[in-house]
Amino acid sequence: MHDAIAIVIGATGQTGEKLTEQLLKDNAFQKVRVLARKPIAQTQLKLESVIVNFSNLPELKKAIGKGDIIFSCIGTTMKSVKGDKGLYRNIDFDINVNTAKLGYENGFTRFVLMSAVGANPASSNFYLRLKGETEEAIAAIPFESVHIMQPSMLLGKRKEKRAGEQIAKTLSKALSFLFTGRLKKYKPIESATVAEAMIAASKLPTKGVHRDGYAEMINLLSDQ
Repeated sequence: MHDAIAIVIGATGQTGEKLTEQLLKDNAFQKVRVLARKPIAQTQLKLESVIVNFSNLPELKKAIGKGDIIFSCIGTTMKSVKGDKGLYRNIDFDINVNTAKLGYENGFTRFVLMSAVGANPASSNFYLRLKGETEEAIAAIPFESVHIMQPSMLLGKRKEKRAGEQIAKTLSKALSFLFTGRLKKYKPIESATVAEAMIAASKLPTKGVHRDGYAEMINLLSDQ
């Protein structure tokens, strides 16, 4: 793959920021088009920052434009939406699925989504059910290939401070050696590693829908 054009949504988050940085350094990509509600503070020539209202579908379709691969790290938290599950769904499901559908219509052939371990549309847990529904909806779009990353606890610096999360990260990292066998998929992983795995997955010639947990993400990087 050479001279690819990539779209990134969720570029201001913990993993999305790392993903954008890595894409801008990767010679396989000639342009990185970031769609966001606010301008992205980058000065590289490869970066095209597009301000978009994700609820306005004609505007979104135009902003997506032409290209090859869509990367999504978009997501929110209950704290950010002040407990509004409707708004939470609008961000995690609607933005992802609308971008995927419109991107496919515009000729994009690949979609790489960051989801979460345990995602299941039948789950009783709101977060995991929503992640599962999003995965299912995107997997149904006939892209040439779809890669869905399913990390557990993300390690690395986060702009938004979350109560208790730093303690959980510290414990998870210290006890990561316990996550073996069936528990390996719950092993904590650096957000930069997830970003790197997303890019590696986008370059594979394989077709169809692929779900990549901890082991698969590590294997993607070791195969490079």
